[in-house]
Amino acid sequence: MWNDVKNQDGLDVLLETYGGFHDSCIKEIHYISGAYVTENLYMQPMNNLNSLRIVFQRQYLNPMEIEVEFNGLVKLNLEPANTSYTCEILDVSFFFENDMVYWGDSFLFETQRNEYAGIWLQAAEVRWRIVK
Repeated sequence: MWNDVKNQDGLDVLLETYGGFHDSCIKEIHYISGAYVTENLYMQPMNNLNSLRIVFQRQYLNPMEIEVEFNGLVKLNLEPANTSYTCEILDVSFFFENDMVYWGDSFLFETQRNEYAGIWLQAAEVRWRIVK
């Protein structure tokens, strides 16, 4: 069952449920643009979906794994950690601003947005569910 998030209170419920993403990692990311090519080679070249799903796992149970879907994706900054470093998430920035939702893989993203080089995104909508 998906949990729609409409405001900061909804994000706070997710953050509390998932322990603020502490000791978690991104397992996988799946992007759907909305563009496609038919069997007749007709192309629908419009990015009319812009949907991003991220599966997170963490070193705690109940829940260990969640999936977060960001719809109306505006920006994805994906700079994975170098293989010389670990990629665990210790804390996140997750907030609404000007009717948009932002997620960043560190609390530093919220205050250092212009210089932040980690993984972060901006989208119009967010929802989440526990993965069994």
